[in-house]
Amino acid sequence: MPMMTRDVLLEMELEEDDEEDGDIGNVPASKRPLMAPPTLPSSLALENLEQTNVSGFGSLKSQQDFRTPEFEEFNGKPDSLYFNDGQRRIDFVLVYEDESRKETNKKGSNEKQRRKRQAYESNLICDGLQLEATRSLVDDKLVFVKVHAPWEVLCTYAEIMHIKLPLKPNDLKTRSSAFDNFNWFTKLLQVDESIIKPEQEFFTAPFEKNRMNDFYIQDRDTFFNPATRSRIVYFILSRIMYQVRDNVKKFGINKLVNSGIYKAAFPLHDCNFSTPSEDLSCPNERYLLYREWAHPRSIYKKQPLDLIRKYYGEKIGIYFAWLGYYTQMLLLAAIVGVACFLYGYFTEDNCTWSKEVCDPNIGGQIIMCPQCDDECPFWSLNVTCESSKKLCIFDSFGTLVFAVFMGVWVTLFLEFWKRRQAELEYEWDTVELQQEEQARPEYEARCTHVVINEITQEEERVPFTTWGKCIRVTLCASAVFFWILLIIASVIGIIVYRLSVFVIFSVNLRKISNGTDPIQKYVTPQMATSITASLISFIIIMILNTIYEKVAIMITNFELPRTQTDYENSLTMKMFLFQFVNYYSSCFYIAFFKGKFVGYPGDPVYWLGKYRNEECDPGGCLLELTTQLIIIMGGKAIWNNIQEVLLPWVMNVFGRCRTVSGAEKITPRWEQDYHLQPMGKLGLFYEYLEMIIQFGFVTLFVASFPLAPLLALVNNILEIRVDAWKLTTQYRRMVPEKAQDIGAWQPIMQGIAILAVVTNAMIIAFTSDMIPRLVYYWSFSIPPYGDHLDYSMEGYINISLSIFNTADFKSGVKENPYAGSKYDTCRYRDFRYPPGHPQEYKHNIYYWHVIAAKLAFIIVMEHIIYSVKFFISYTIPDVSKSTKSKIKREKYLTQKLLHENHLKDMTKNIGVIAEKMIGAVVDNNLRPKSD
Repeated sequence: MPMMTRDVLLEMELEEDDEEDGDIGNVPASKRPLMAPPTLPSSLALENLEQTNVSGFGSLKSQQDFRTPEFEEFNGKPDSLYFNDGQRRIDFVLVYEDESRKETNKKGSNEKQRRKRQAYESNLICDGLQLEATRSLVDDKLVFVKVHAPWEVLCTYAEIMHIKLPLKPNDLKTRSSAFDNFNWFTKLLQVDESIIKPEQEFFTAPFEKNRMNDFYIQDRDTFFNPATRSRIVYFILSRIMYQVRDNVKKFGINKLVNSGIYKAAFPLHDCNFSTPSEDLSCPNERYLLYREWAHPRSIYKKQPLDLIRKYYGEKIGIYFAWLGYYTQMLLLAAIVGVACFLYGYFTEDNCTWSKEVCDPNIGGQIIMCPQCDDECPFWSLNVTCESSKKLCIFDSFGTLVFAVFMGVWVTLFLEFWKRRQAELEYEWDTVELQQEEQARPEYEARCTHVVINEITQEEERVPFTTWGKCIRVTLCASAVFFWILLIIASVIGIIVYRLSVFVIFSVNLRKISNGTDPIQKYVTPQMATSITASLISFIIIMILNTIYEKVAIMITNFELPRTQTDYENSLTMKMFLFQFVNYYSSCFYIAFFKGKFVGYPGDPVYWLGKYRNEECDPGGCLLELTTQLIIIMGGKAIWNNIQEVLLPWVMNVFGRCRTVSGAEKITPRWEQDYHLQPMGKLGLFYEYLEMIIQFGFVTLFVASFPLAPLLALVNNILEIRVDAWKLTTQYRRMVPEKAQDIGAWQPIMQGIAILAVVTNAMIIAFTSDMIPRLVYYWSFSIPPYGDHLDYSMEGYINISLSIFNTADFKSGVKENPYAGSKYDTCRYRDFRYPPGHPQEYKHNIYYWHVIAAKLAFIIVMEHIIYSVKFFISYTIPDVSKSTKSKIKREKYLTQKLLHENHLKDMTKNIGVIAEKMIGAVVDNNLRPKSD
């Protein structure tokens, strides 16, 4: 086949598509760039790109041989990572189904897909990539296109992408740790360095082709590691066009995969996870990660973060670093939480008010008013005996101590994480990453409007005008607001369910029990209503999550953020705002609304004018809030494990069962990886979201459940290893990505930390019964209000329950439904004057003392904790002094090294020029002069 130029190849492909697929391009072929983005990072990068496009990044022979990938029979080893020649490394794999072997009647559609794929592959080859196609050994319809990036392509795009590469080995000495004296202990937790060897550190700088001699290039094959090679190839694949129609450019491997033209696109794992590769040159990093990180026997060891970062990229590495640090900090919170729980458990017998509830002579003689109209019966207070005992465990003085501790703990966690994150930025060389990030190809393809840059005063292209951006933001905000209203509507539906079903449980449970103790003792109408409502709420939460995930992605795509970081931050804020309302709304309802606006039996408050508002147990709604937290946290953990672990495992087992067992031993690496599950670009986003929601449960409502940090600790220890097992065994290798920090999750956690102080203070003040008990103990148990000579909790139940005359019952326009009852009076939870008092059924003085004490407690607690938080934030710098010194020192030495090399080159050039000039002068002087 004769050699063809880049423009001729493109013109041929586009003309072929014009015949079948309409007008693929309306502009001359010579003016159609193969690279889709209309803008590139810099003018230098554009010049390099244009120059290299002409030359094709390689020899003429490579263009002639690889303009279209030839089908090659697989003749290598199963774990081979190279083309059939054994020389060129496979940097990426594209998979498609051969249309000629499909059993389908859609010939026209198949032909269009084939032409688009051929145009795309031709453009890849013209851009310098080398392709080799191999048919599957199991399913001959599948074709695997292996992609290799030659040295010239890697160098060109490394400069375009501003990739930092080694200049020289880093000889700076690391400061010894204070824990080195405990080496005998820490050695048990560390990864064995004889198995996973520490990475050599280098001084780095953004790569430049014209300064290639400055870089530490000992071997061209290893200068770009596999992760960097995959990043570069994916950058190219995402920007190569395959169709132009009506000035609309279609480009990128993602669209081709989504439209079914390709089945998959992924980089290769380097070996099998369970056994090392037979190739002696293979580093076996996947095998090492499984053995020392994902295997259950390594659950007590620290994570090999440097190897995780090297194999999966900084984005995966920073997630596991954050998750590991969060888990370490949870250990302290879990210890304190367990201590507070044990304090409540062992002091349960000293809970005087619970004893009064359970006493047949006190609680058994107190008749409580019906909690609904018409059908609900009177009931005895001692039926809540068991729940009052459980409440004593959680509603104790230890709860207050733990709430204050968690307000300080969350600040310490966030501040120390910032320091750890700064250390990772230095160690992983991502300090100046934000300045290097490229625009997303989807953004670049929409850049059709020309504006003047305010800084450079030069023309640049943007996807829409300022007015268009305002319209998009308004539409996106409206869509998010609509879905939040939908969640609120679902919460209202749950509340209506609780109000209506409570009447049913109140009547039917007593009919079923027939006065027997076991059912009345453990299953009260309040408990049955709470558990069933929590389960229904959890199901609705998961359904709305599934729907809104797709909606949030559509909204963010419409918003069109510029960079991948901007895209993820925008999606993060939308998803978290939705999840915050979805997960926490029921907890906020129970904590701050239920039982707060119920009126009294003679004049109850109705929800929507029909349903009587719910009341709390005589001890408050704290135990119900605890039940809600346990159901949602436990159910969420179980559901996530089913979704993230069980489903991929089952699908992979099913996929392996479909393959031919006899061919499995010789199945090449690319075919083995194809049958794994794709991770997806937003896979890590959901991992963050899961942990941040858990972080909210641990901090926002921890005053009601001190064991929440312990449950989170156990879950996270398993989560780290389960995620590691999932990545190394069940999923294809992700495209390595750079990341400087955890992104928008950091300010979200800071916002949760600030809100947690308010919520926990309000839970103690308004949800628990701690403040009313303290007011009674210090003010109303002794004269002039009480009869005791010394401070005591005896008689608290009597003063906390008001008296109501059953003759004052009313039910709308009906007559008194309880007229003629054998009970003249009943009790209800409130602080009001009794019947016959001049201000009957009005709030009494004890109520106003309690309200004043609650407000004072909230103000004092918030100010104390906020003062401590701000003091800690001020005294602990985000970047440690030693890390700042290292960054400055390395920057200085790097600049010095580059400057010295530049001076050497200039001196060498000047010397060469001087020698030539001197030689020319000498030759001129020695030349004989003519007369």
